[in-house]
Formats: sequence, structure tokens, C-alpha cells
Amino acid sequence: MPRLGAEPHRRKSLIDAAILTIGEQGSLDVSVRQIARRAGMSPALAFHYFGDKDEIVTQTMRHLLREFSAEVRLRLAQADTPHARLQAIVAASFAESQFHRTTIAAWLVFYLRAYSSKPAARLLHVYTRRLRSNLLAGLKPLMEPSRAEDTAEAVAALIDGLYVRHSLRNQGPDAGEAIALCNSLIDDRLRNKEA
Repeated sequence: MPRLGAEPHRRKSLIDAAILTIGEQGSLDVSVRQIARRAGMSPALAFHYFGDKDEIVTQTMRHLLREFSAEVRLRLAQADTPHARLQAIVAASFAESQFHRTTIAAWLVFYLRAYSSKPAARLLHVYTRRLRSNLLAGLKPLMEPSRAEDTAEAVAALIDGLYVRHSLRNQGPDAGEAIALCNSLIDDRLRNKEA
């Protein structure tokens, strides 16, 4: 007989195992068996909770997006100016829960998954729209609207690019360096509002 209340814990264990397994492999070419073994349970139980590997992957993406959203909300709650909002969004993008080698690799695999999976594409679309909206909320009070749009796109592209570059570094990702580069781009754009 299953333990009452065990389902949320087991689901979370499978999601954590999926992040680690996918991140270490650098691909979705992992089996439910591998994920389940890492989570300390049988593949049958993994199938019971998620149905199939695609659902595990989708729920893992949702989990990472929820973690990212929580980081953004936490940091935005402490931001009292538009510029501080921008710094908060950048800091949340490179928070420890998101900017760890295996998590970065999992994010990159999920980006690729969005090419062939409608649920993954929808989740990625939600993420990109939220990031853009949050950046624009900080930029629009500080610069002309079209310049704000261009800057939001540049910052979002830099964040994505830094994920790729830092995932490939031998010494591992450096959140401080990534944050400094993004903030430097923002500050440069703010100094040259009309350019």
C-alpha cells in the first residue's frame, strides 16, 4: 500500500533525477529507467506518476520555470527602482537554482526539445515572453519605447548566449561574470539612450 503524501515527494525526486541525468548526458537520450534508478524507484512507479518520458521532460521544464519565476518574484519584491528591477531580473537569471552546470545543460536540451515538442515549445514561449515583459517593465521608464524593445531583446539574447558559453567552460559557470556582463550591457544602453 502506497504511503500517504508520498506522491509529491516522489514526483520531485523524479524531476530532480531528470535534471541531473539529462544535464549529465547533455541530451534527451536517457531512459525512464535511468531517471527512476537515480531517483531510487522503479521505472513502473515513474510511469505511474508521469505516464511517459515526454511527460517527465515537460514536468521538469515546468519545475525549472517555476523555480525561475520564484527567483524573479523574490528579487523583484526587493527592487525599488526601474534600474533595480533590471538588476533583479539579471540576478534571478543566473541564480544558483538555474545556473549550475547540470541545470544549464538541461535548459539547453529543453531549448532543443522545443523544436519537436509542442508542450515544450509552449513552455519556452511562456518563459521568453515573461522575461521580455519583465525586462521591458524596467526599461520603459528609463528610455524611449523602441530603444527599450531593442535593449530587452539584446539582454535576453545575452542571457541565452551566456548559458551556452558557460555550459561549455571547463572551469564551470561563473554567475558573477555573467551578471556583470548583462548589467554592463544595460548600463551602456542607458548611458546611450538615443543611440
